[in-house]
Amino acid sequence: MTRQRAVWVSTSTETRGGIATFVRTMQQTALWTDWNIQHIATHHDGSVATRILAFARGAVAFTVTLLLDRPDVVHIHTASNGSFVRKATLTWIGRAARVPVVLHLHGGEFDRFHDRCPRPLRRVIRATLENADAVVALGGSWRARLARIAPSARIIVVPNAVRPQRAVDQRPSDHEPVNVVFLGDVLDRKGTFLLLDAWAKIVANSGSDRPGLLTIAGDGEVERARTTVASLGLHDSVRVVGWLPHHEASELLDRSQILVLPSRAEGQPMAILEAMARGLCVVASDVGGIPDLIDDTCAVVVPVDDLDRLTCALSGVLHDHDSRRRLGASAWQRVADEFDADVVSRRFDALYREVRR
Repeated sequence: MTRQRAVWVSTSTETRGGIATFVRTMQQTALWTDWNIQHIATHHDGSVATRILAFARGAVAFTVTLLLDRPDVVHIHTASNGSFVRKATLTWIGRAARVPVVLHLHGGEFDRFHDRCPRPLRRVIRATLENADAVVALGGSWRARLARIAPSARIIVVPNAVRPQRAVDQRPSDHEPVNVVFLGDVLDRKGTFLLLDAWAKIVANSGSDRPGLLTIAGDGEVERARTTVASLGLHDSVRVVGWLPHHEASELLDRSQILVLPSRAEGQPMAILEAMARGLCVVASDVGGIPDLIDDTCAVVVPVDDLDRLTCALSGVLHDHDSRRRLGASAWQRVADEFDADVVSRRFDALYREVRR
């Protein structure tokens, strides 16, 4: 019997960001071996020249694979802006080769990207989505947004995935602070500096007591964050460590109790799923695909850009061990029920069997 084969196209698994994390997670599932998946990287972190060369090599490898090996399905992962332009090109190559194409949208601002484009490019975006055999949205809210852009596209919802881990201890010892972590790009768009303002208010209300230890880990405006910490006098309770390799970020989550992500725009953050998989208490904004992951039964959800609500929410869980434990346990159970990598892999298996010709 002929082996079933699929090709995945995405950024390199060595790059930073949620797509690489998702691909690494799915490589450990039965889907990867059952479909003999070949992964082709079309992006690497680095200079412009490095990124151009990575795409050129990936595009050649993709085209050769389609022509010579004839896979049953190609699964293309994309974000917004230049990522979509590159992946749209590959989508049309796949269609020309008459190989079924699954286009998987991860970008947290894809609708804004579409709306900013001139009308001719918006037509190309719509045609690309509508000519894919299936478009994967990360949640119901994103399905609705994509349907507005491409009404005739076949859009299905498959969430991001994670492996449930051992739950963290939500009550640190008497000599240890409550560890709070921000894990993501250090940018205004991610709410990093709003978080620092909220933390400054919490510290001011705590008097001589340190409320906890906040660690900010991620790429982006790291030096600006360090300068802000110094100007707000937060050096005793905030660490800005910059970007961490995946294993170090995992270790940071393992010794934390709270993840906070007050973003202004999101797709479906892997940082939240990885925190939920460890039973952390999550405090996050109700934006993008975040409400598809969490609600008030398993996290603390705050309005976007609301400094007072963020301050109140974060202060509440910092001082309430029982609340952290209850929310963390509910988050862990939701991951096991809905976002376990094995559950998600079976949904992709069913999709591939449906679209292959």
